Amino acid sequence: MRKVTLTKESTKGILENLLKRSPNNYGKFEAAVAEILAKVKEEGDEALFSYTKQFDKVEITAENIQVTEEEIREAYDLVDPSLIDVIRKALVNIRSYHEKQKQNSWFTSESNGTMLGQKVTPLEKVGVYVPGGKAVYPSSVLMNVLPAKVAGVDQIVMTTPPGKDGKVNPATLVAAKEAGADVIYKVGGAQAIAALAYGTGSIPKVDKIVGPGNIFVALAKKAVYGHVSIDSIAGPSEILVLADETANPRYVAADLLSQAEHDELASAILITTSEELAEKVDKEVQGFVEVLSRKEIIQKSLDNFGYILIAENMDEAIEAANAIASEHMEIVTKNPFEVMMKVRNAGAIFIGEYSSEPLGDYFAGPNHILPTNGTAKFFSPLSVDDFVKKSSIIYYSRDALKKIHKDIEQFAASEQLTAHANSIAVRFENEEE
Repeated sequence: MRKVTLTKESTKGILENLLKRSPNNYGKFEAAVAEILAKVKEEGDEALFSYTKQFDKVEITAENIQVTEEEIREAYDLVDPSLIDVIRKALVNIRSYHEKQKQNSWFTSESNGTMLGQKVTPLEKVGVYVPGGKAVYPSSVLMNVLPAKVAGVDQIVMTTPPGKDGKVNPATLVAAKEAGADVIYKVGGAQAIAALAYGTGSIPKVDKIVGPGNIFVALAKKAVYGHVSIDSIAGPSEILVLADETANPRYVAADLLSQAEHDELASAILITTSEELAEKVDKEVQGFVEVLSRKEIIQKSLDNFGYILIAENMDEAIEAANAIASEHMEIVTKNPFEVMMKVRNAGAIFIGEYSSEPLGDYFAGPNHILPTNGTAKFFSPLSVDDFVKKSSIIYYSRDALKKIHKDIEQFAASEQLTAHANSIAVRFENEEE
């Protein structure tokens, strides 16, 4: 990992390097994605099945695109019962956390004849995209489906690419069943996003699409935004550890590598006020890399986007951390809660040496679908809020409107919107004030 003395200039250079990983910089794939979207929109299932054969090397038809109850039962037989137990324990924590996020409709009425309020309504249909291929993430299934379930979404439609045997990974199916997905389709990639956005003979159009995927999936979600809503454009994984001389260097090194193993574009950053800790962490990182199974991926991630930044003091370290706005932030300092209060930008904040990042990935309860690439400055983790919409409620009695109608008419006239003014005035046109 590169050791850098923290300055405003070095922070700026690091930010520029990290932003190179953004899906917004992968324009060379946009034309291919646009072609897939257009074809699925025009040809429906025919294009969907054709792309699945081309990209996933499997024959999918209208008869076998939907996962059957028999396939789900078979998946339960194939998954280790102890893993099913862990999935169920995690599910309880995740559901419990998200139930605390629920908002209710509210109304206030006044004696002057007015009533105002907000009506909270779950979305009707939501599409959940689950990656397939080499990596299998049943934890992401729970994190995407459960908030929608808690929100009260009517139908949760899941899509995931099939293997060459035409089946979906058993652990993915078990997680989907446990979380409450209503229907699962064997299709992935940009073609799956197109099907969810526009609808085909087999797959219904949804109101919103959530879930991570490769660059084609990310660009497809970006392109269909407006036809449907989306959660966010997911970028590569990130971890930033804020640490002082009290931190355990072995723990810090292990936590940095927990994200570096995701892919070559993942980012792992340590910001510390201790040069001694920096040296020890670097040494521990080198030792771990030699024995971990994804050694080559980890090393490329560290070479390209791994940093150890040495700050003069904790305020300077926090300022840099807020500028980077990492997806995951760990605080391992003498007074971690005090530091946490000064952190403005982070997707998820892990406090203390026993709150390792994978705790949030799998088990604690908060959502692990988080803003990346600096978007924690203005985006939040996936939550129940993503699966509801809000309508304003306004009621005025005649008497209540009569008291203020001249004010509204004046406001409308000042904007030269005479039809607006007339819409109010017409209700009192035959009356003398």
